[in-house]
Order: sequence, then structure tokens, then C-alpha cells
Amino acid sequence: MDIHEHEMEHTHLEINKYSEAIGKFSTLPSDEEVSTIVNSLINRHFKENFVPDVLKHIHGCIDLTALTSLDTKESVWKMVDKFVNDREGVRPDVDNVAAICVYPLFVNTVKQALTAKDVKIASVAGGFPASQTFTEIKVAETAMAVMDGADEIDVVMNLGYFLEGDYETLVDELSEVKDSCRHAKMKVILETGALAYTENIRKATILAVYSGADFVKTSTGKNYPGASPEAVYAMCRVVKQYAGLTGRRVGIKVAGGVRTAEDAVRYYTIVKEVLGKEWTTKELFRIGASSLIEELDSLIIDS
Repeated sequence: MDIHEHEMEHTHLEINKYSEAIGKFSTLPSDEEVSTIVNSLINRHFKENFVPDVLKHIHGCIDLTALTSLDTKESVWKMVDKFVNDREGVRPDVDNVAAICVYPLFVNTVKQALTAKDVKIASVAGGFPASQTFTEIKVAETAMAVMDGADEIDVVMNLGYFLEGDYETLVDELSEVKDSCRHAKMKVILETGALAYTENIRKATILAVYSGADFVKTSTGKNYPGASPEAVYAMCRVVKQYAGLTGRRVGIKVAGGVRTAEDAVRYYTIVKEVLGKEWTTKELFRIGASSLIEELDSLIIDS
């Protein structure tokens, strides 16, 4: 067998390996049928979840986010004080946010500023938001963010590899990033608005969980449409089957365009109904948002 034939055989085996892994998961109905299922689910259960206790709970599942080109040490510090430190213990019935998510450059700033307890420090990494850089840089950036104090890393799946069907490179890269996370949790961003179709989202979620993702996340909030109920439903279906196959629970993070309490409750409802109430804790459910906090405050304040 010559080198070319050997490479062809190796590629064929790898394709079979990933096809086999994806084949372990049931397919989803058509996009139109998924939309109908999700709308029906939300219509049945939204009202029972749009209540003060759930809104308070959702507040404790928020990843407070600062991810703009205009962020400074001062602006990040002020955000931590205003939305986290100054709220600690003010409302014992409302948990503080779950995490503060920033660019790697500001991880140490958050670490210095943060005085509230039980709030994690999250950092985007891996060439965020496009993910189009060298694997070595992604690994190094992740390791440096963790070294500076990040408890969680939000990394974007390389959609170029996904669209080419190069699942081996995709999984190998994410697995290397996972190794460089060390003790930190890895949230894999699928950019569901770019993937567009539920079948793409299903496959991407499967590849992410098999790469070691601790959470699968919808979107970066940059350049493409953000989260959608249909995308979150597809992700939840995979996560549920994966838990059944392996016994390992992977969390869900909804990000991109989640601006109102109604939006948040819709996503909470999908997660609760598909995965069960045990998946709605901050250990397994997050919402990436900042503007949401003040609206939740206005709804909770008189409760």
C-alpha cells in the first residue's frame, strides 16, 4: 500500500468514526416541524414559568458580559461593582449572577475587582469570535486566560472545519483547548445563527460534546443571528441523549439577542421541559446577557 492509499484509508476510517458517533443520536424532524413543536411547548408552559420565583432564579443563571472593542479596565471594574459587588447580600432571595464573561485581557481586572462570593470568572478565547486562527494560538490564549484566573472558557467551534466535513481536525482542536483549560470549564460556541439548519446544529452539538465541552453555547452575539428557540431545542435533544449514552451532563448556554425577561423565560422553559428541572441550575444552565439584568430587577423589585 503506497502513502496515498494509506492516507485515503485513514481518512475513510475517520469519516466512519464520526459518522458512527453522529449516528448514535436520533435525527430531528424538519425545521418547520421543530418550530411547531417548540412553539407548542412554549405556549403550554410559558405562563407557569413567568413568575417571580423563576425570574429570581434566572437572575442567578446570567453570565454578565462585556465583550466590545471599547472595553477598558475602568469600564470592566465599574461593571463588576455596579452589577455584582454592590448587589451582594442586598436581596437574599435573589442569587447574584453566575459569572462575569470578558476578553482574556480583562480576566485579571475582574479577579482584582470581584468581592462577591460564588461568582465565576469567564473568558472568551480561541480567536473569538471567528475562531479562524492557529490551534497553537487558541491553546496558548486559553492557558493564559486560565493562568490569569478564568474559571470558565468560552471558545468558538471552527465552522470552516465543520462545513468542510473535517470533523477530525475540529474535534482534535477542541480537545486540545479542553486540555489547556485544566480545571476550568469549557463552553463551546456553535454560532447557531450561522449554522442555520437544525440538522447542522444537531451535528455540531454532537461533535462539541464528544470533544469534552462542559457547556454548549448558541452564539457569540457578533456578526450572525443570535439564539433561537429552535436551536436551543435541538441542542437540548442532543444533550439529553448524550447524558443517556454516557452518564455525563453537559450544560446549555443561551447567548445572542436575549434582551427581555420573556426571552429568558422562553429558553428556561425549553430547557426545563426537554431536559428536566435539574438542568435549570446555574451549574447546567446559563444565559449570556447584560441588558437583561435591569429588566429582571424591575419585575422582581415589587415581588
